[in-house]
Amino acid sequence: MTETPAPTATAVQALLPEPCGRMYRRDGCTVVALRDEIDIATAALIAPALDGATSEGSPRLVVDLTDVSFLDCSGLTLLCRARRRVLDREGRFWLVCACPRILRLLRAGRLHDLFGPVATPDEVFRAPELTTPAAP
Repeated sequence: MTETPAPTATAVQALLPEPCGRMYRRDGCTVVALRDEIDIATAALIAPALDGATSEGSPRLVVDLTDVSFLDCSGLTLLCRARRRVLDREGRFWLVCACPRILRLLRAGRLHDLFGPVATPDEVFRAPELTTPAAP
């Protein structure tokens, strides 16, 4: 289950349809907490929200897959695109995922080390690199 936003979290106006998840701001980051299945149909609904979250300045984006039960190659493409857009703008990207099935998919696609997923959103917000920029 996705963690309840901390008191410092605020809602973000976004195009992310409610059935796909929600977006909010926490400690200077945009958190995109996705849910259920990410496949070719839902990826098309999620993409505009991720594009909006990565379009300005040096974005700090957390994509939370805690409540995602299925991810296909469309979902992987979506994650890779969001990460690339963030890093192209000298921002920071974090992936939250503890689902063994999705982690296995990331390893099979040789993306696990690239994304460096953490198990919970709180791990992102406790990390010292949250306050310092890092090289892509």
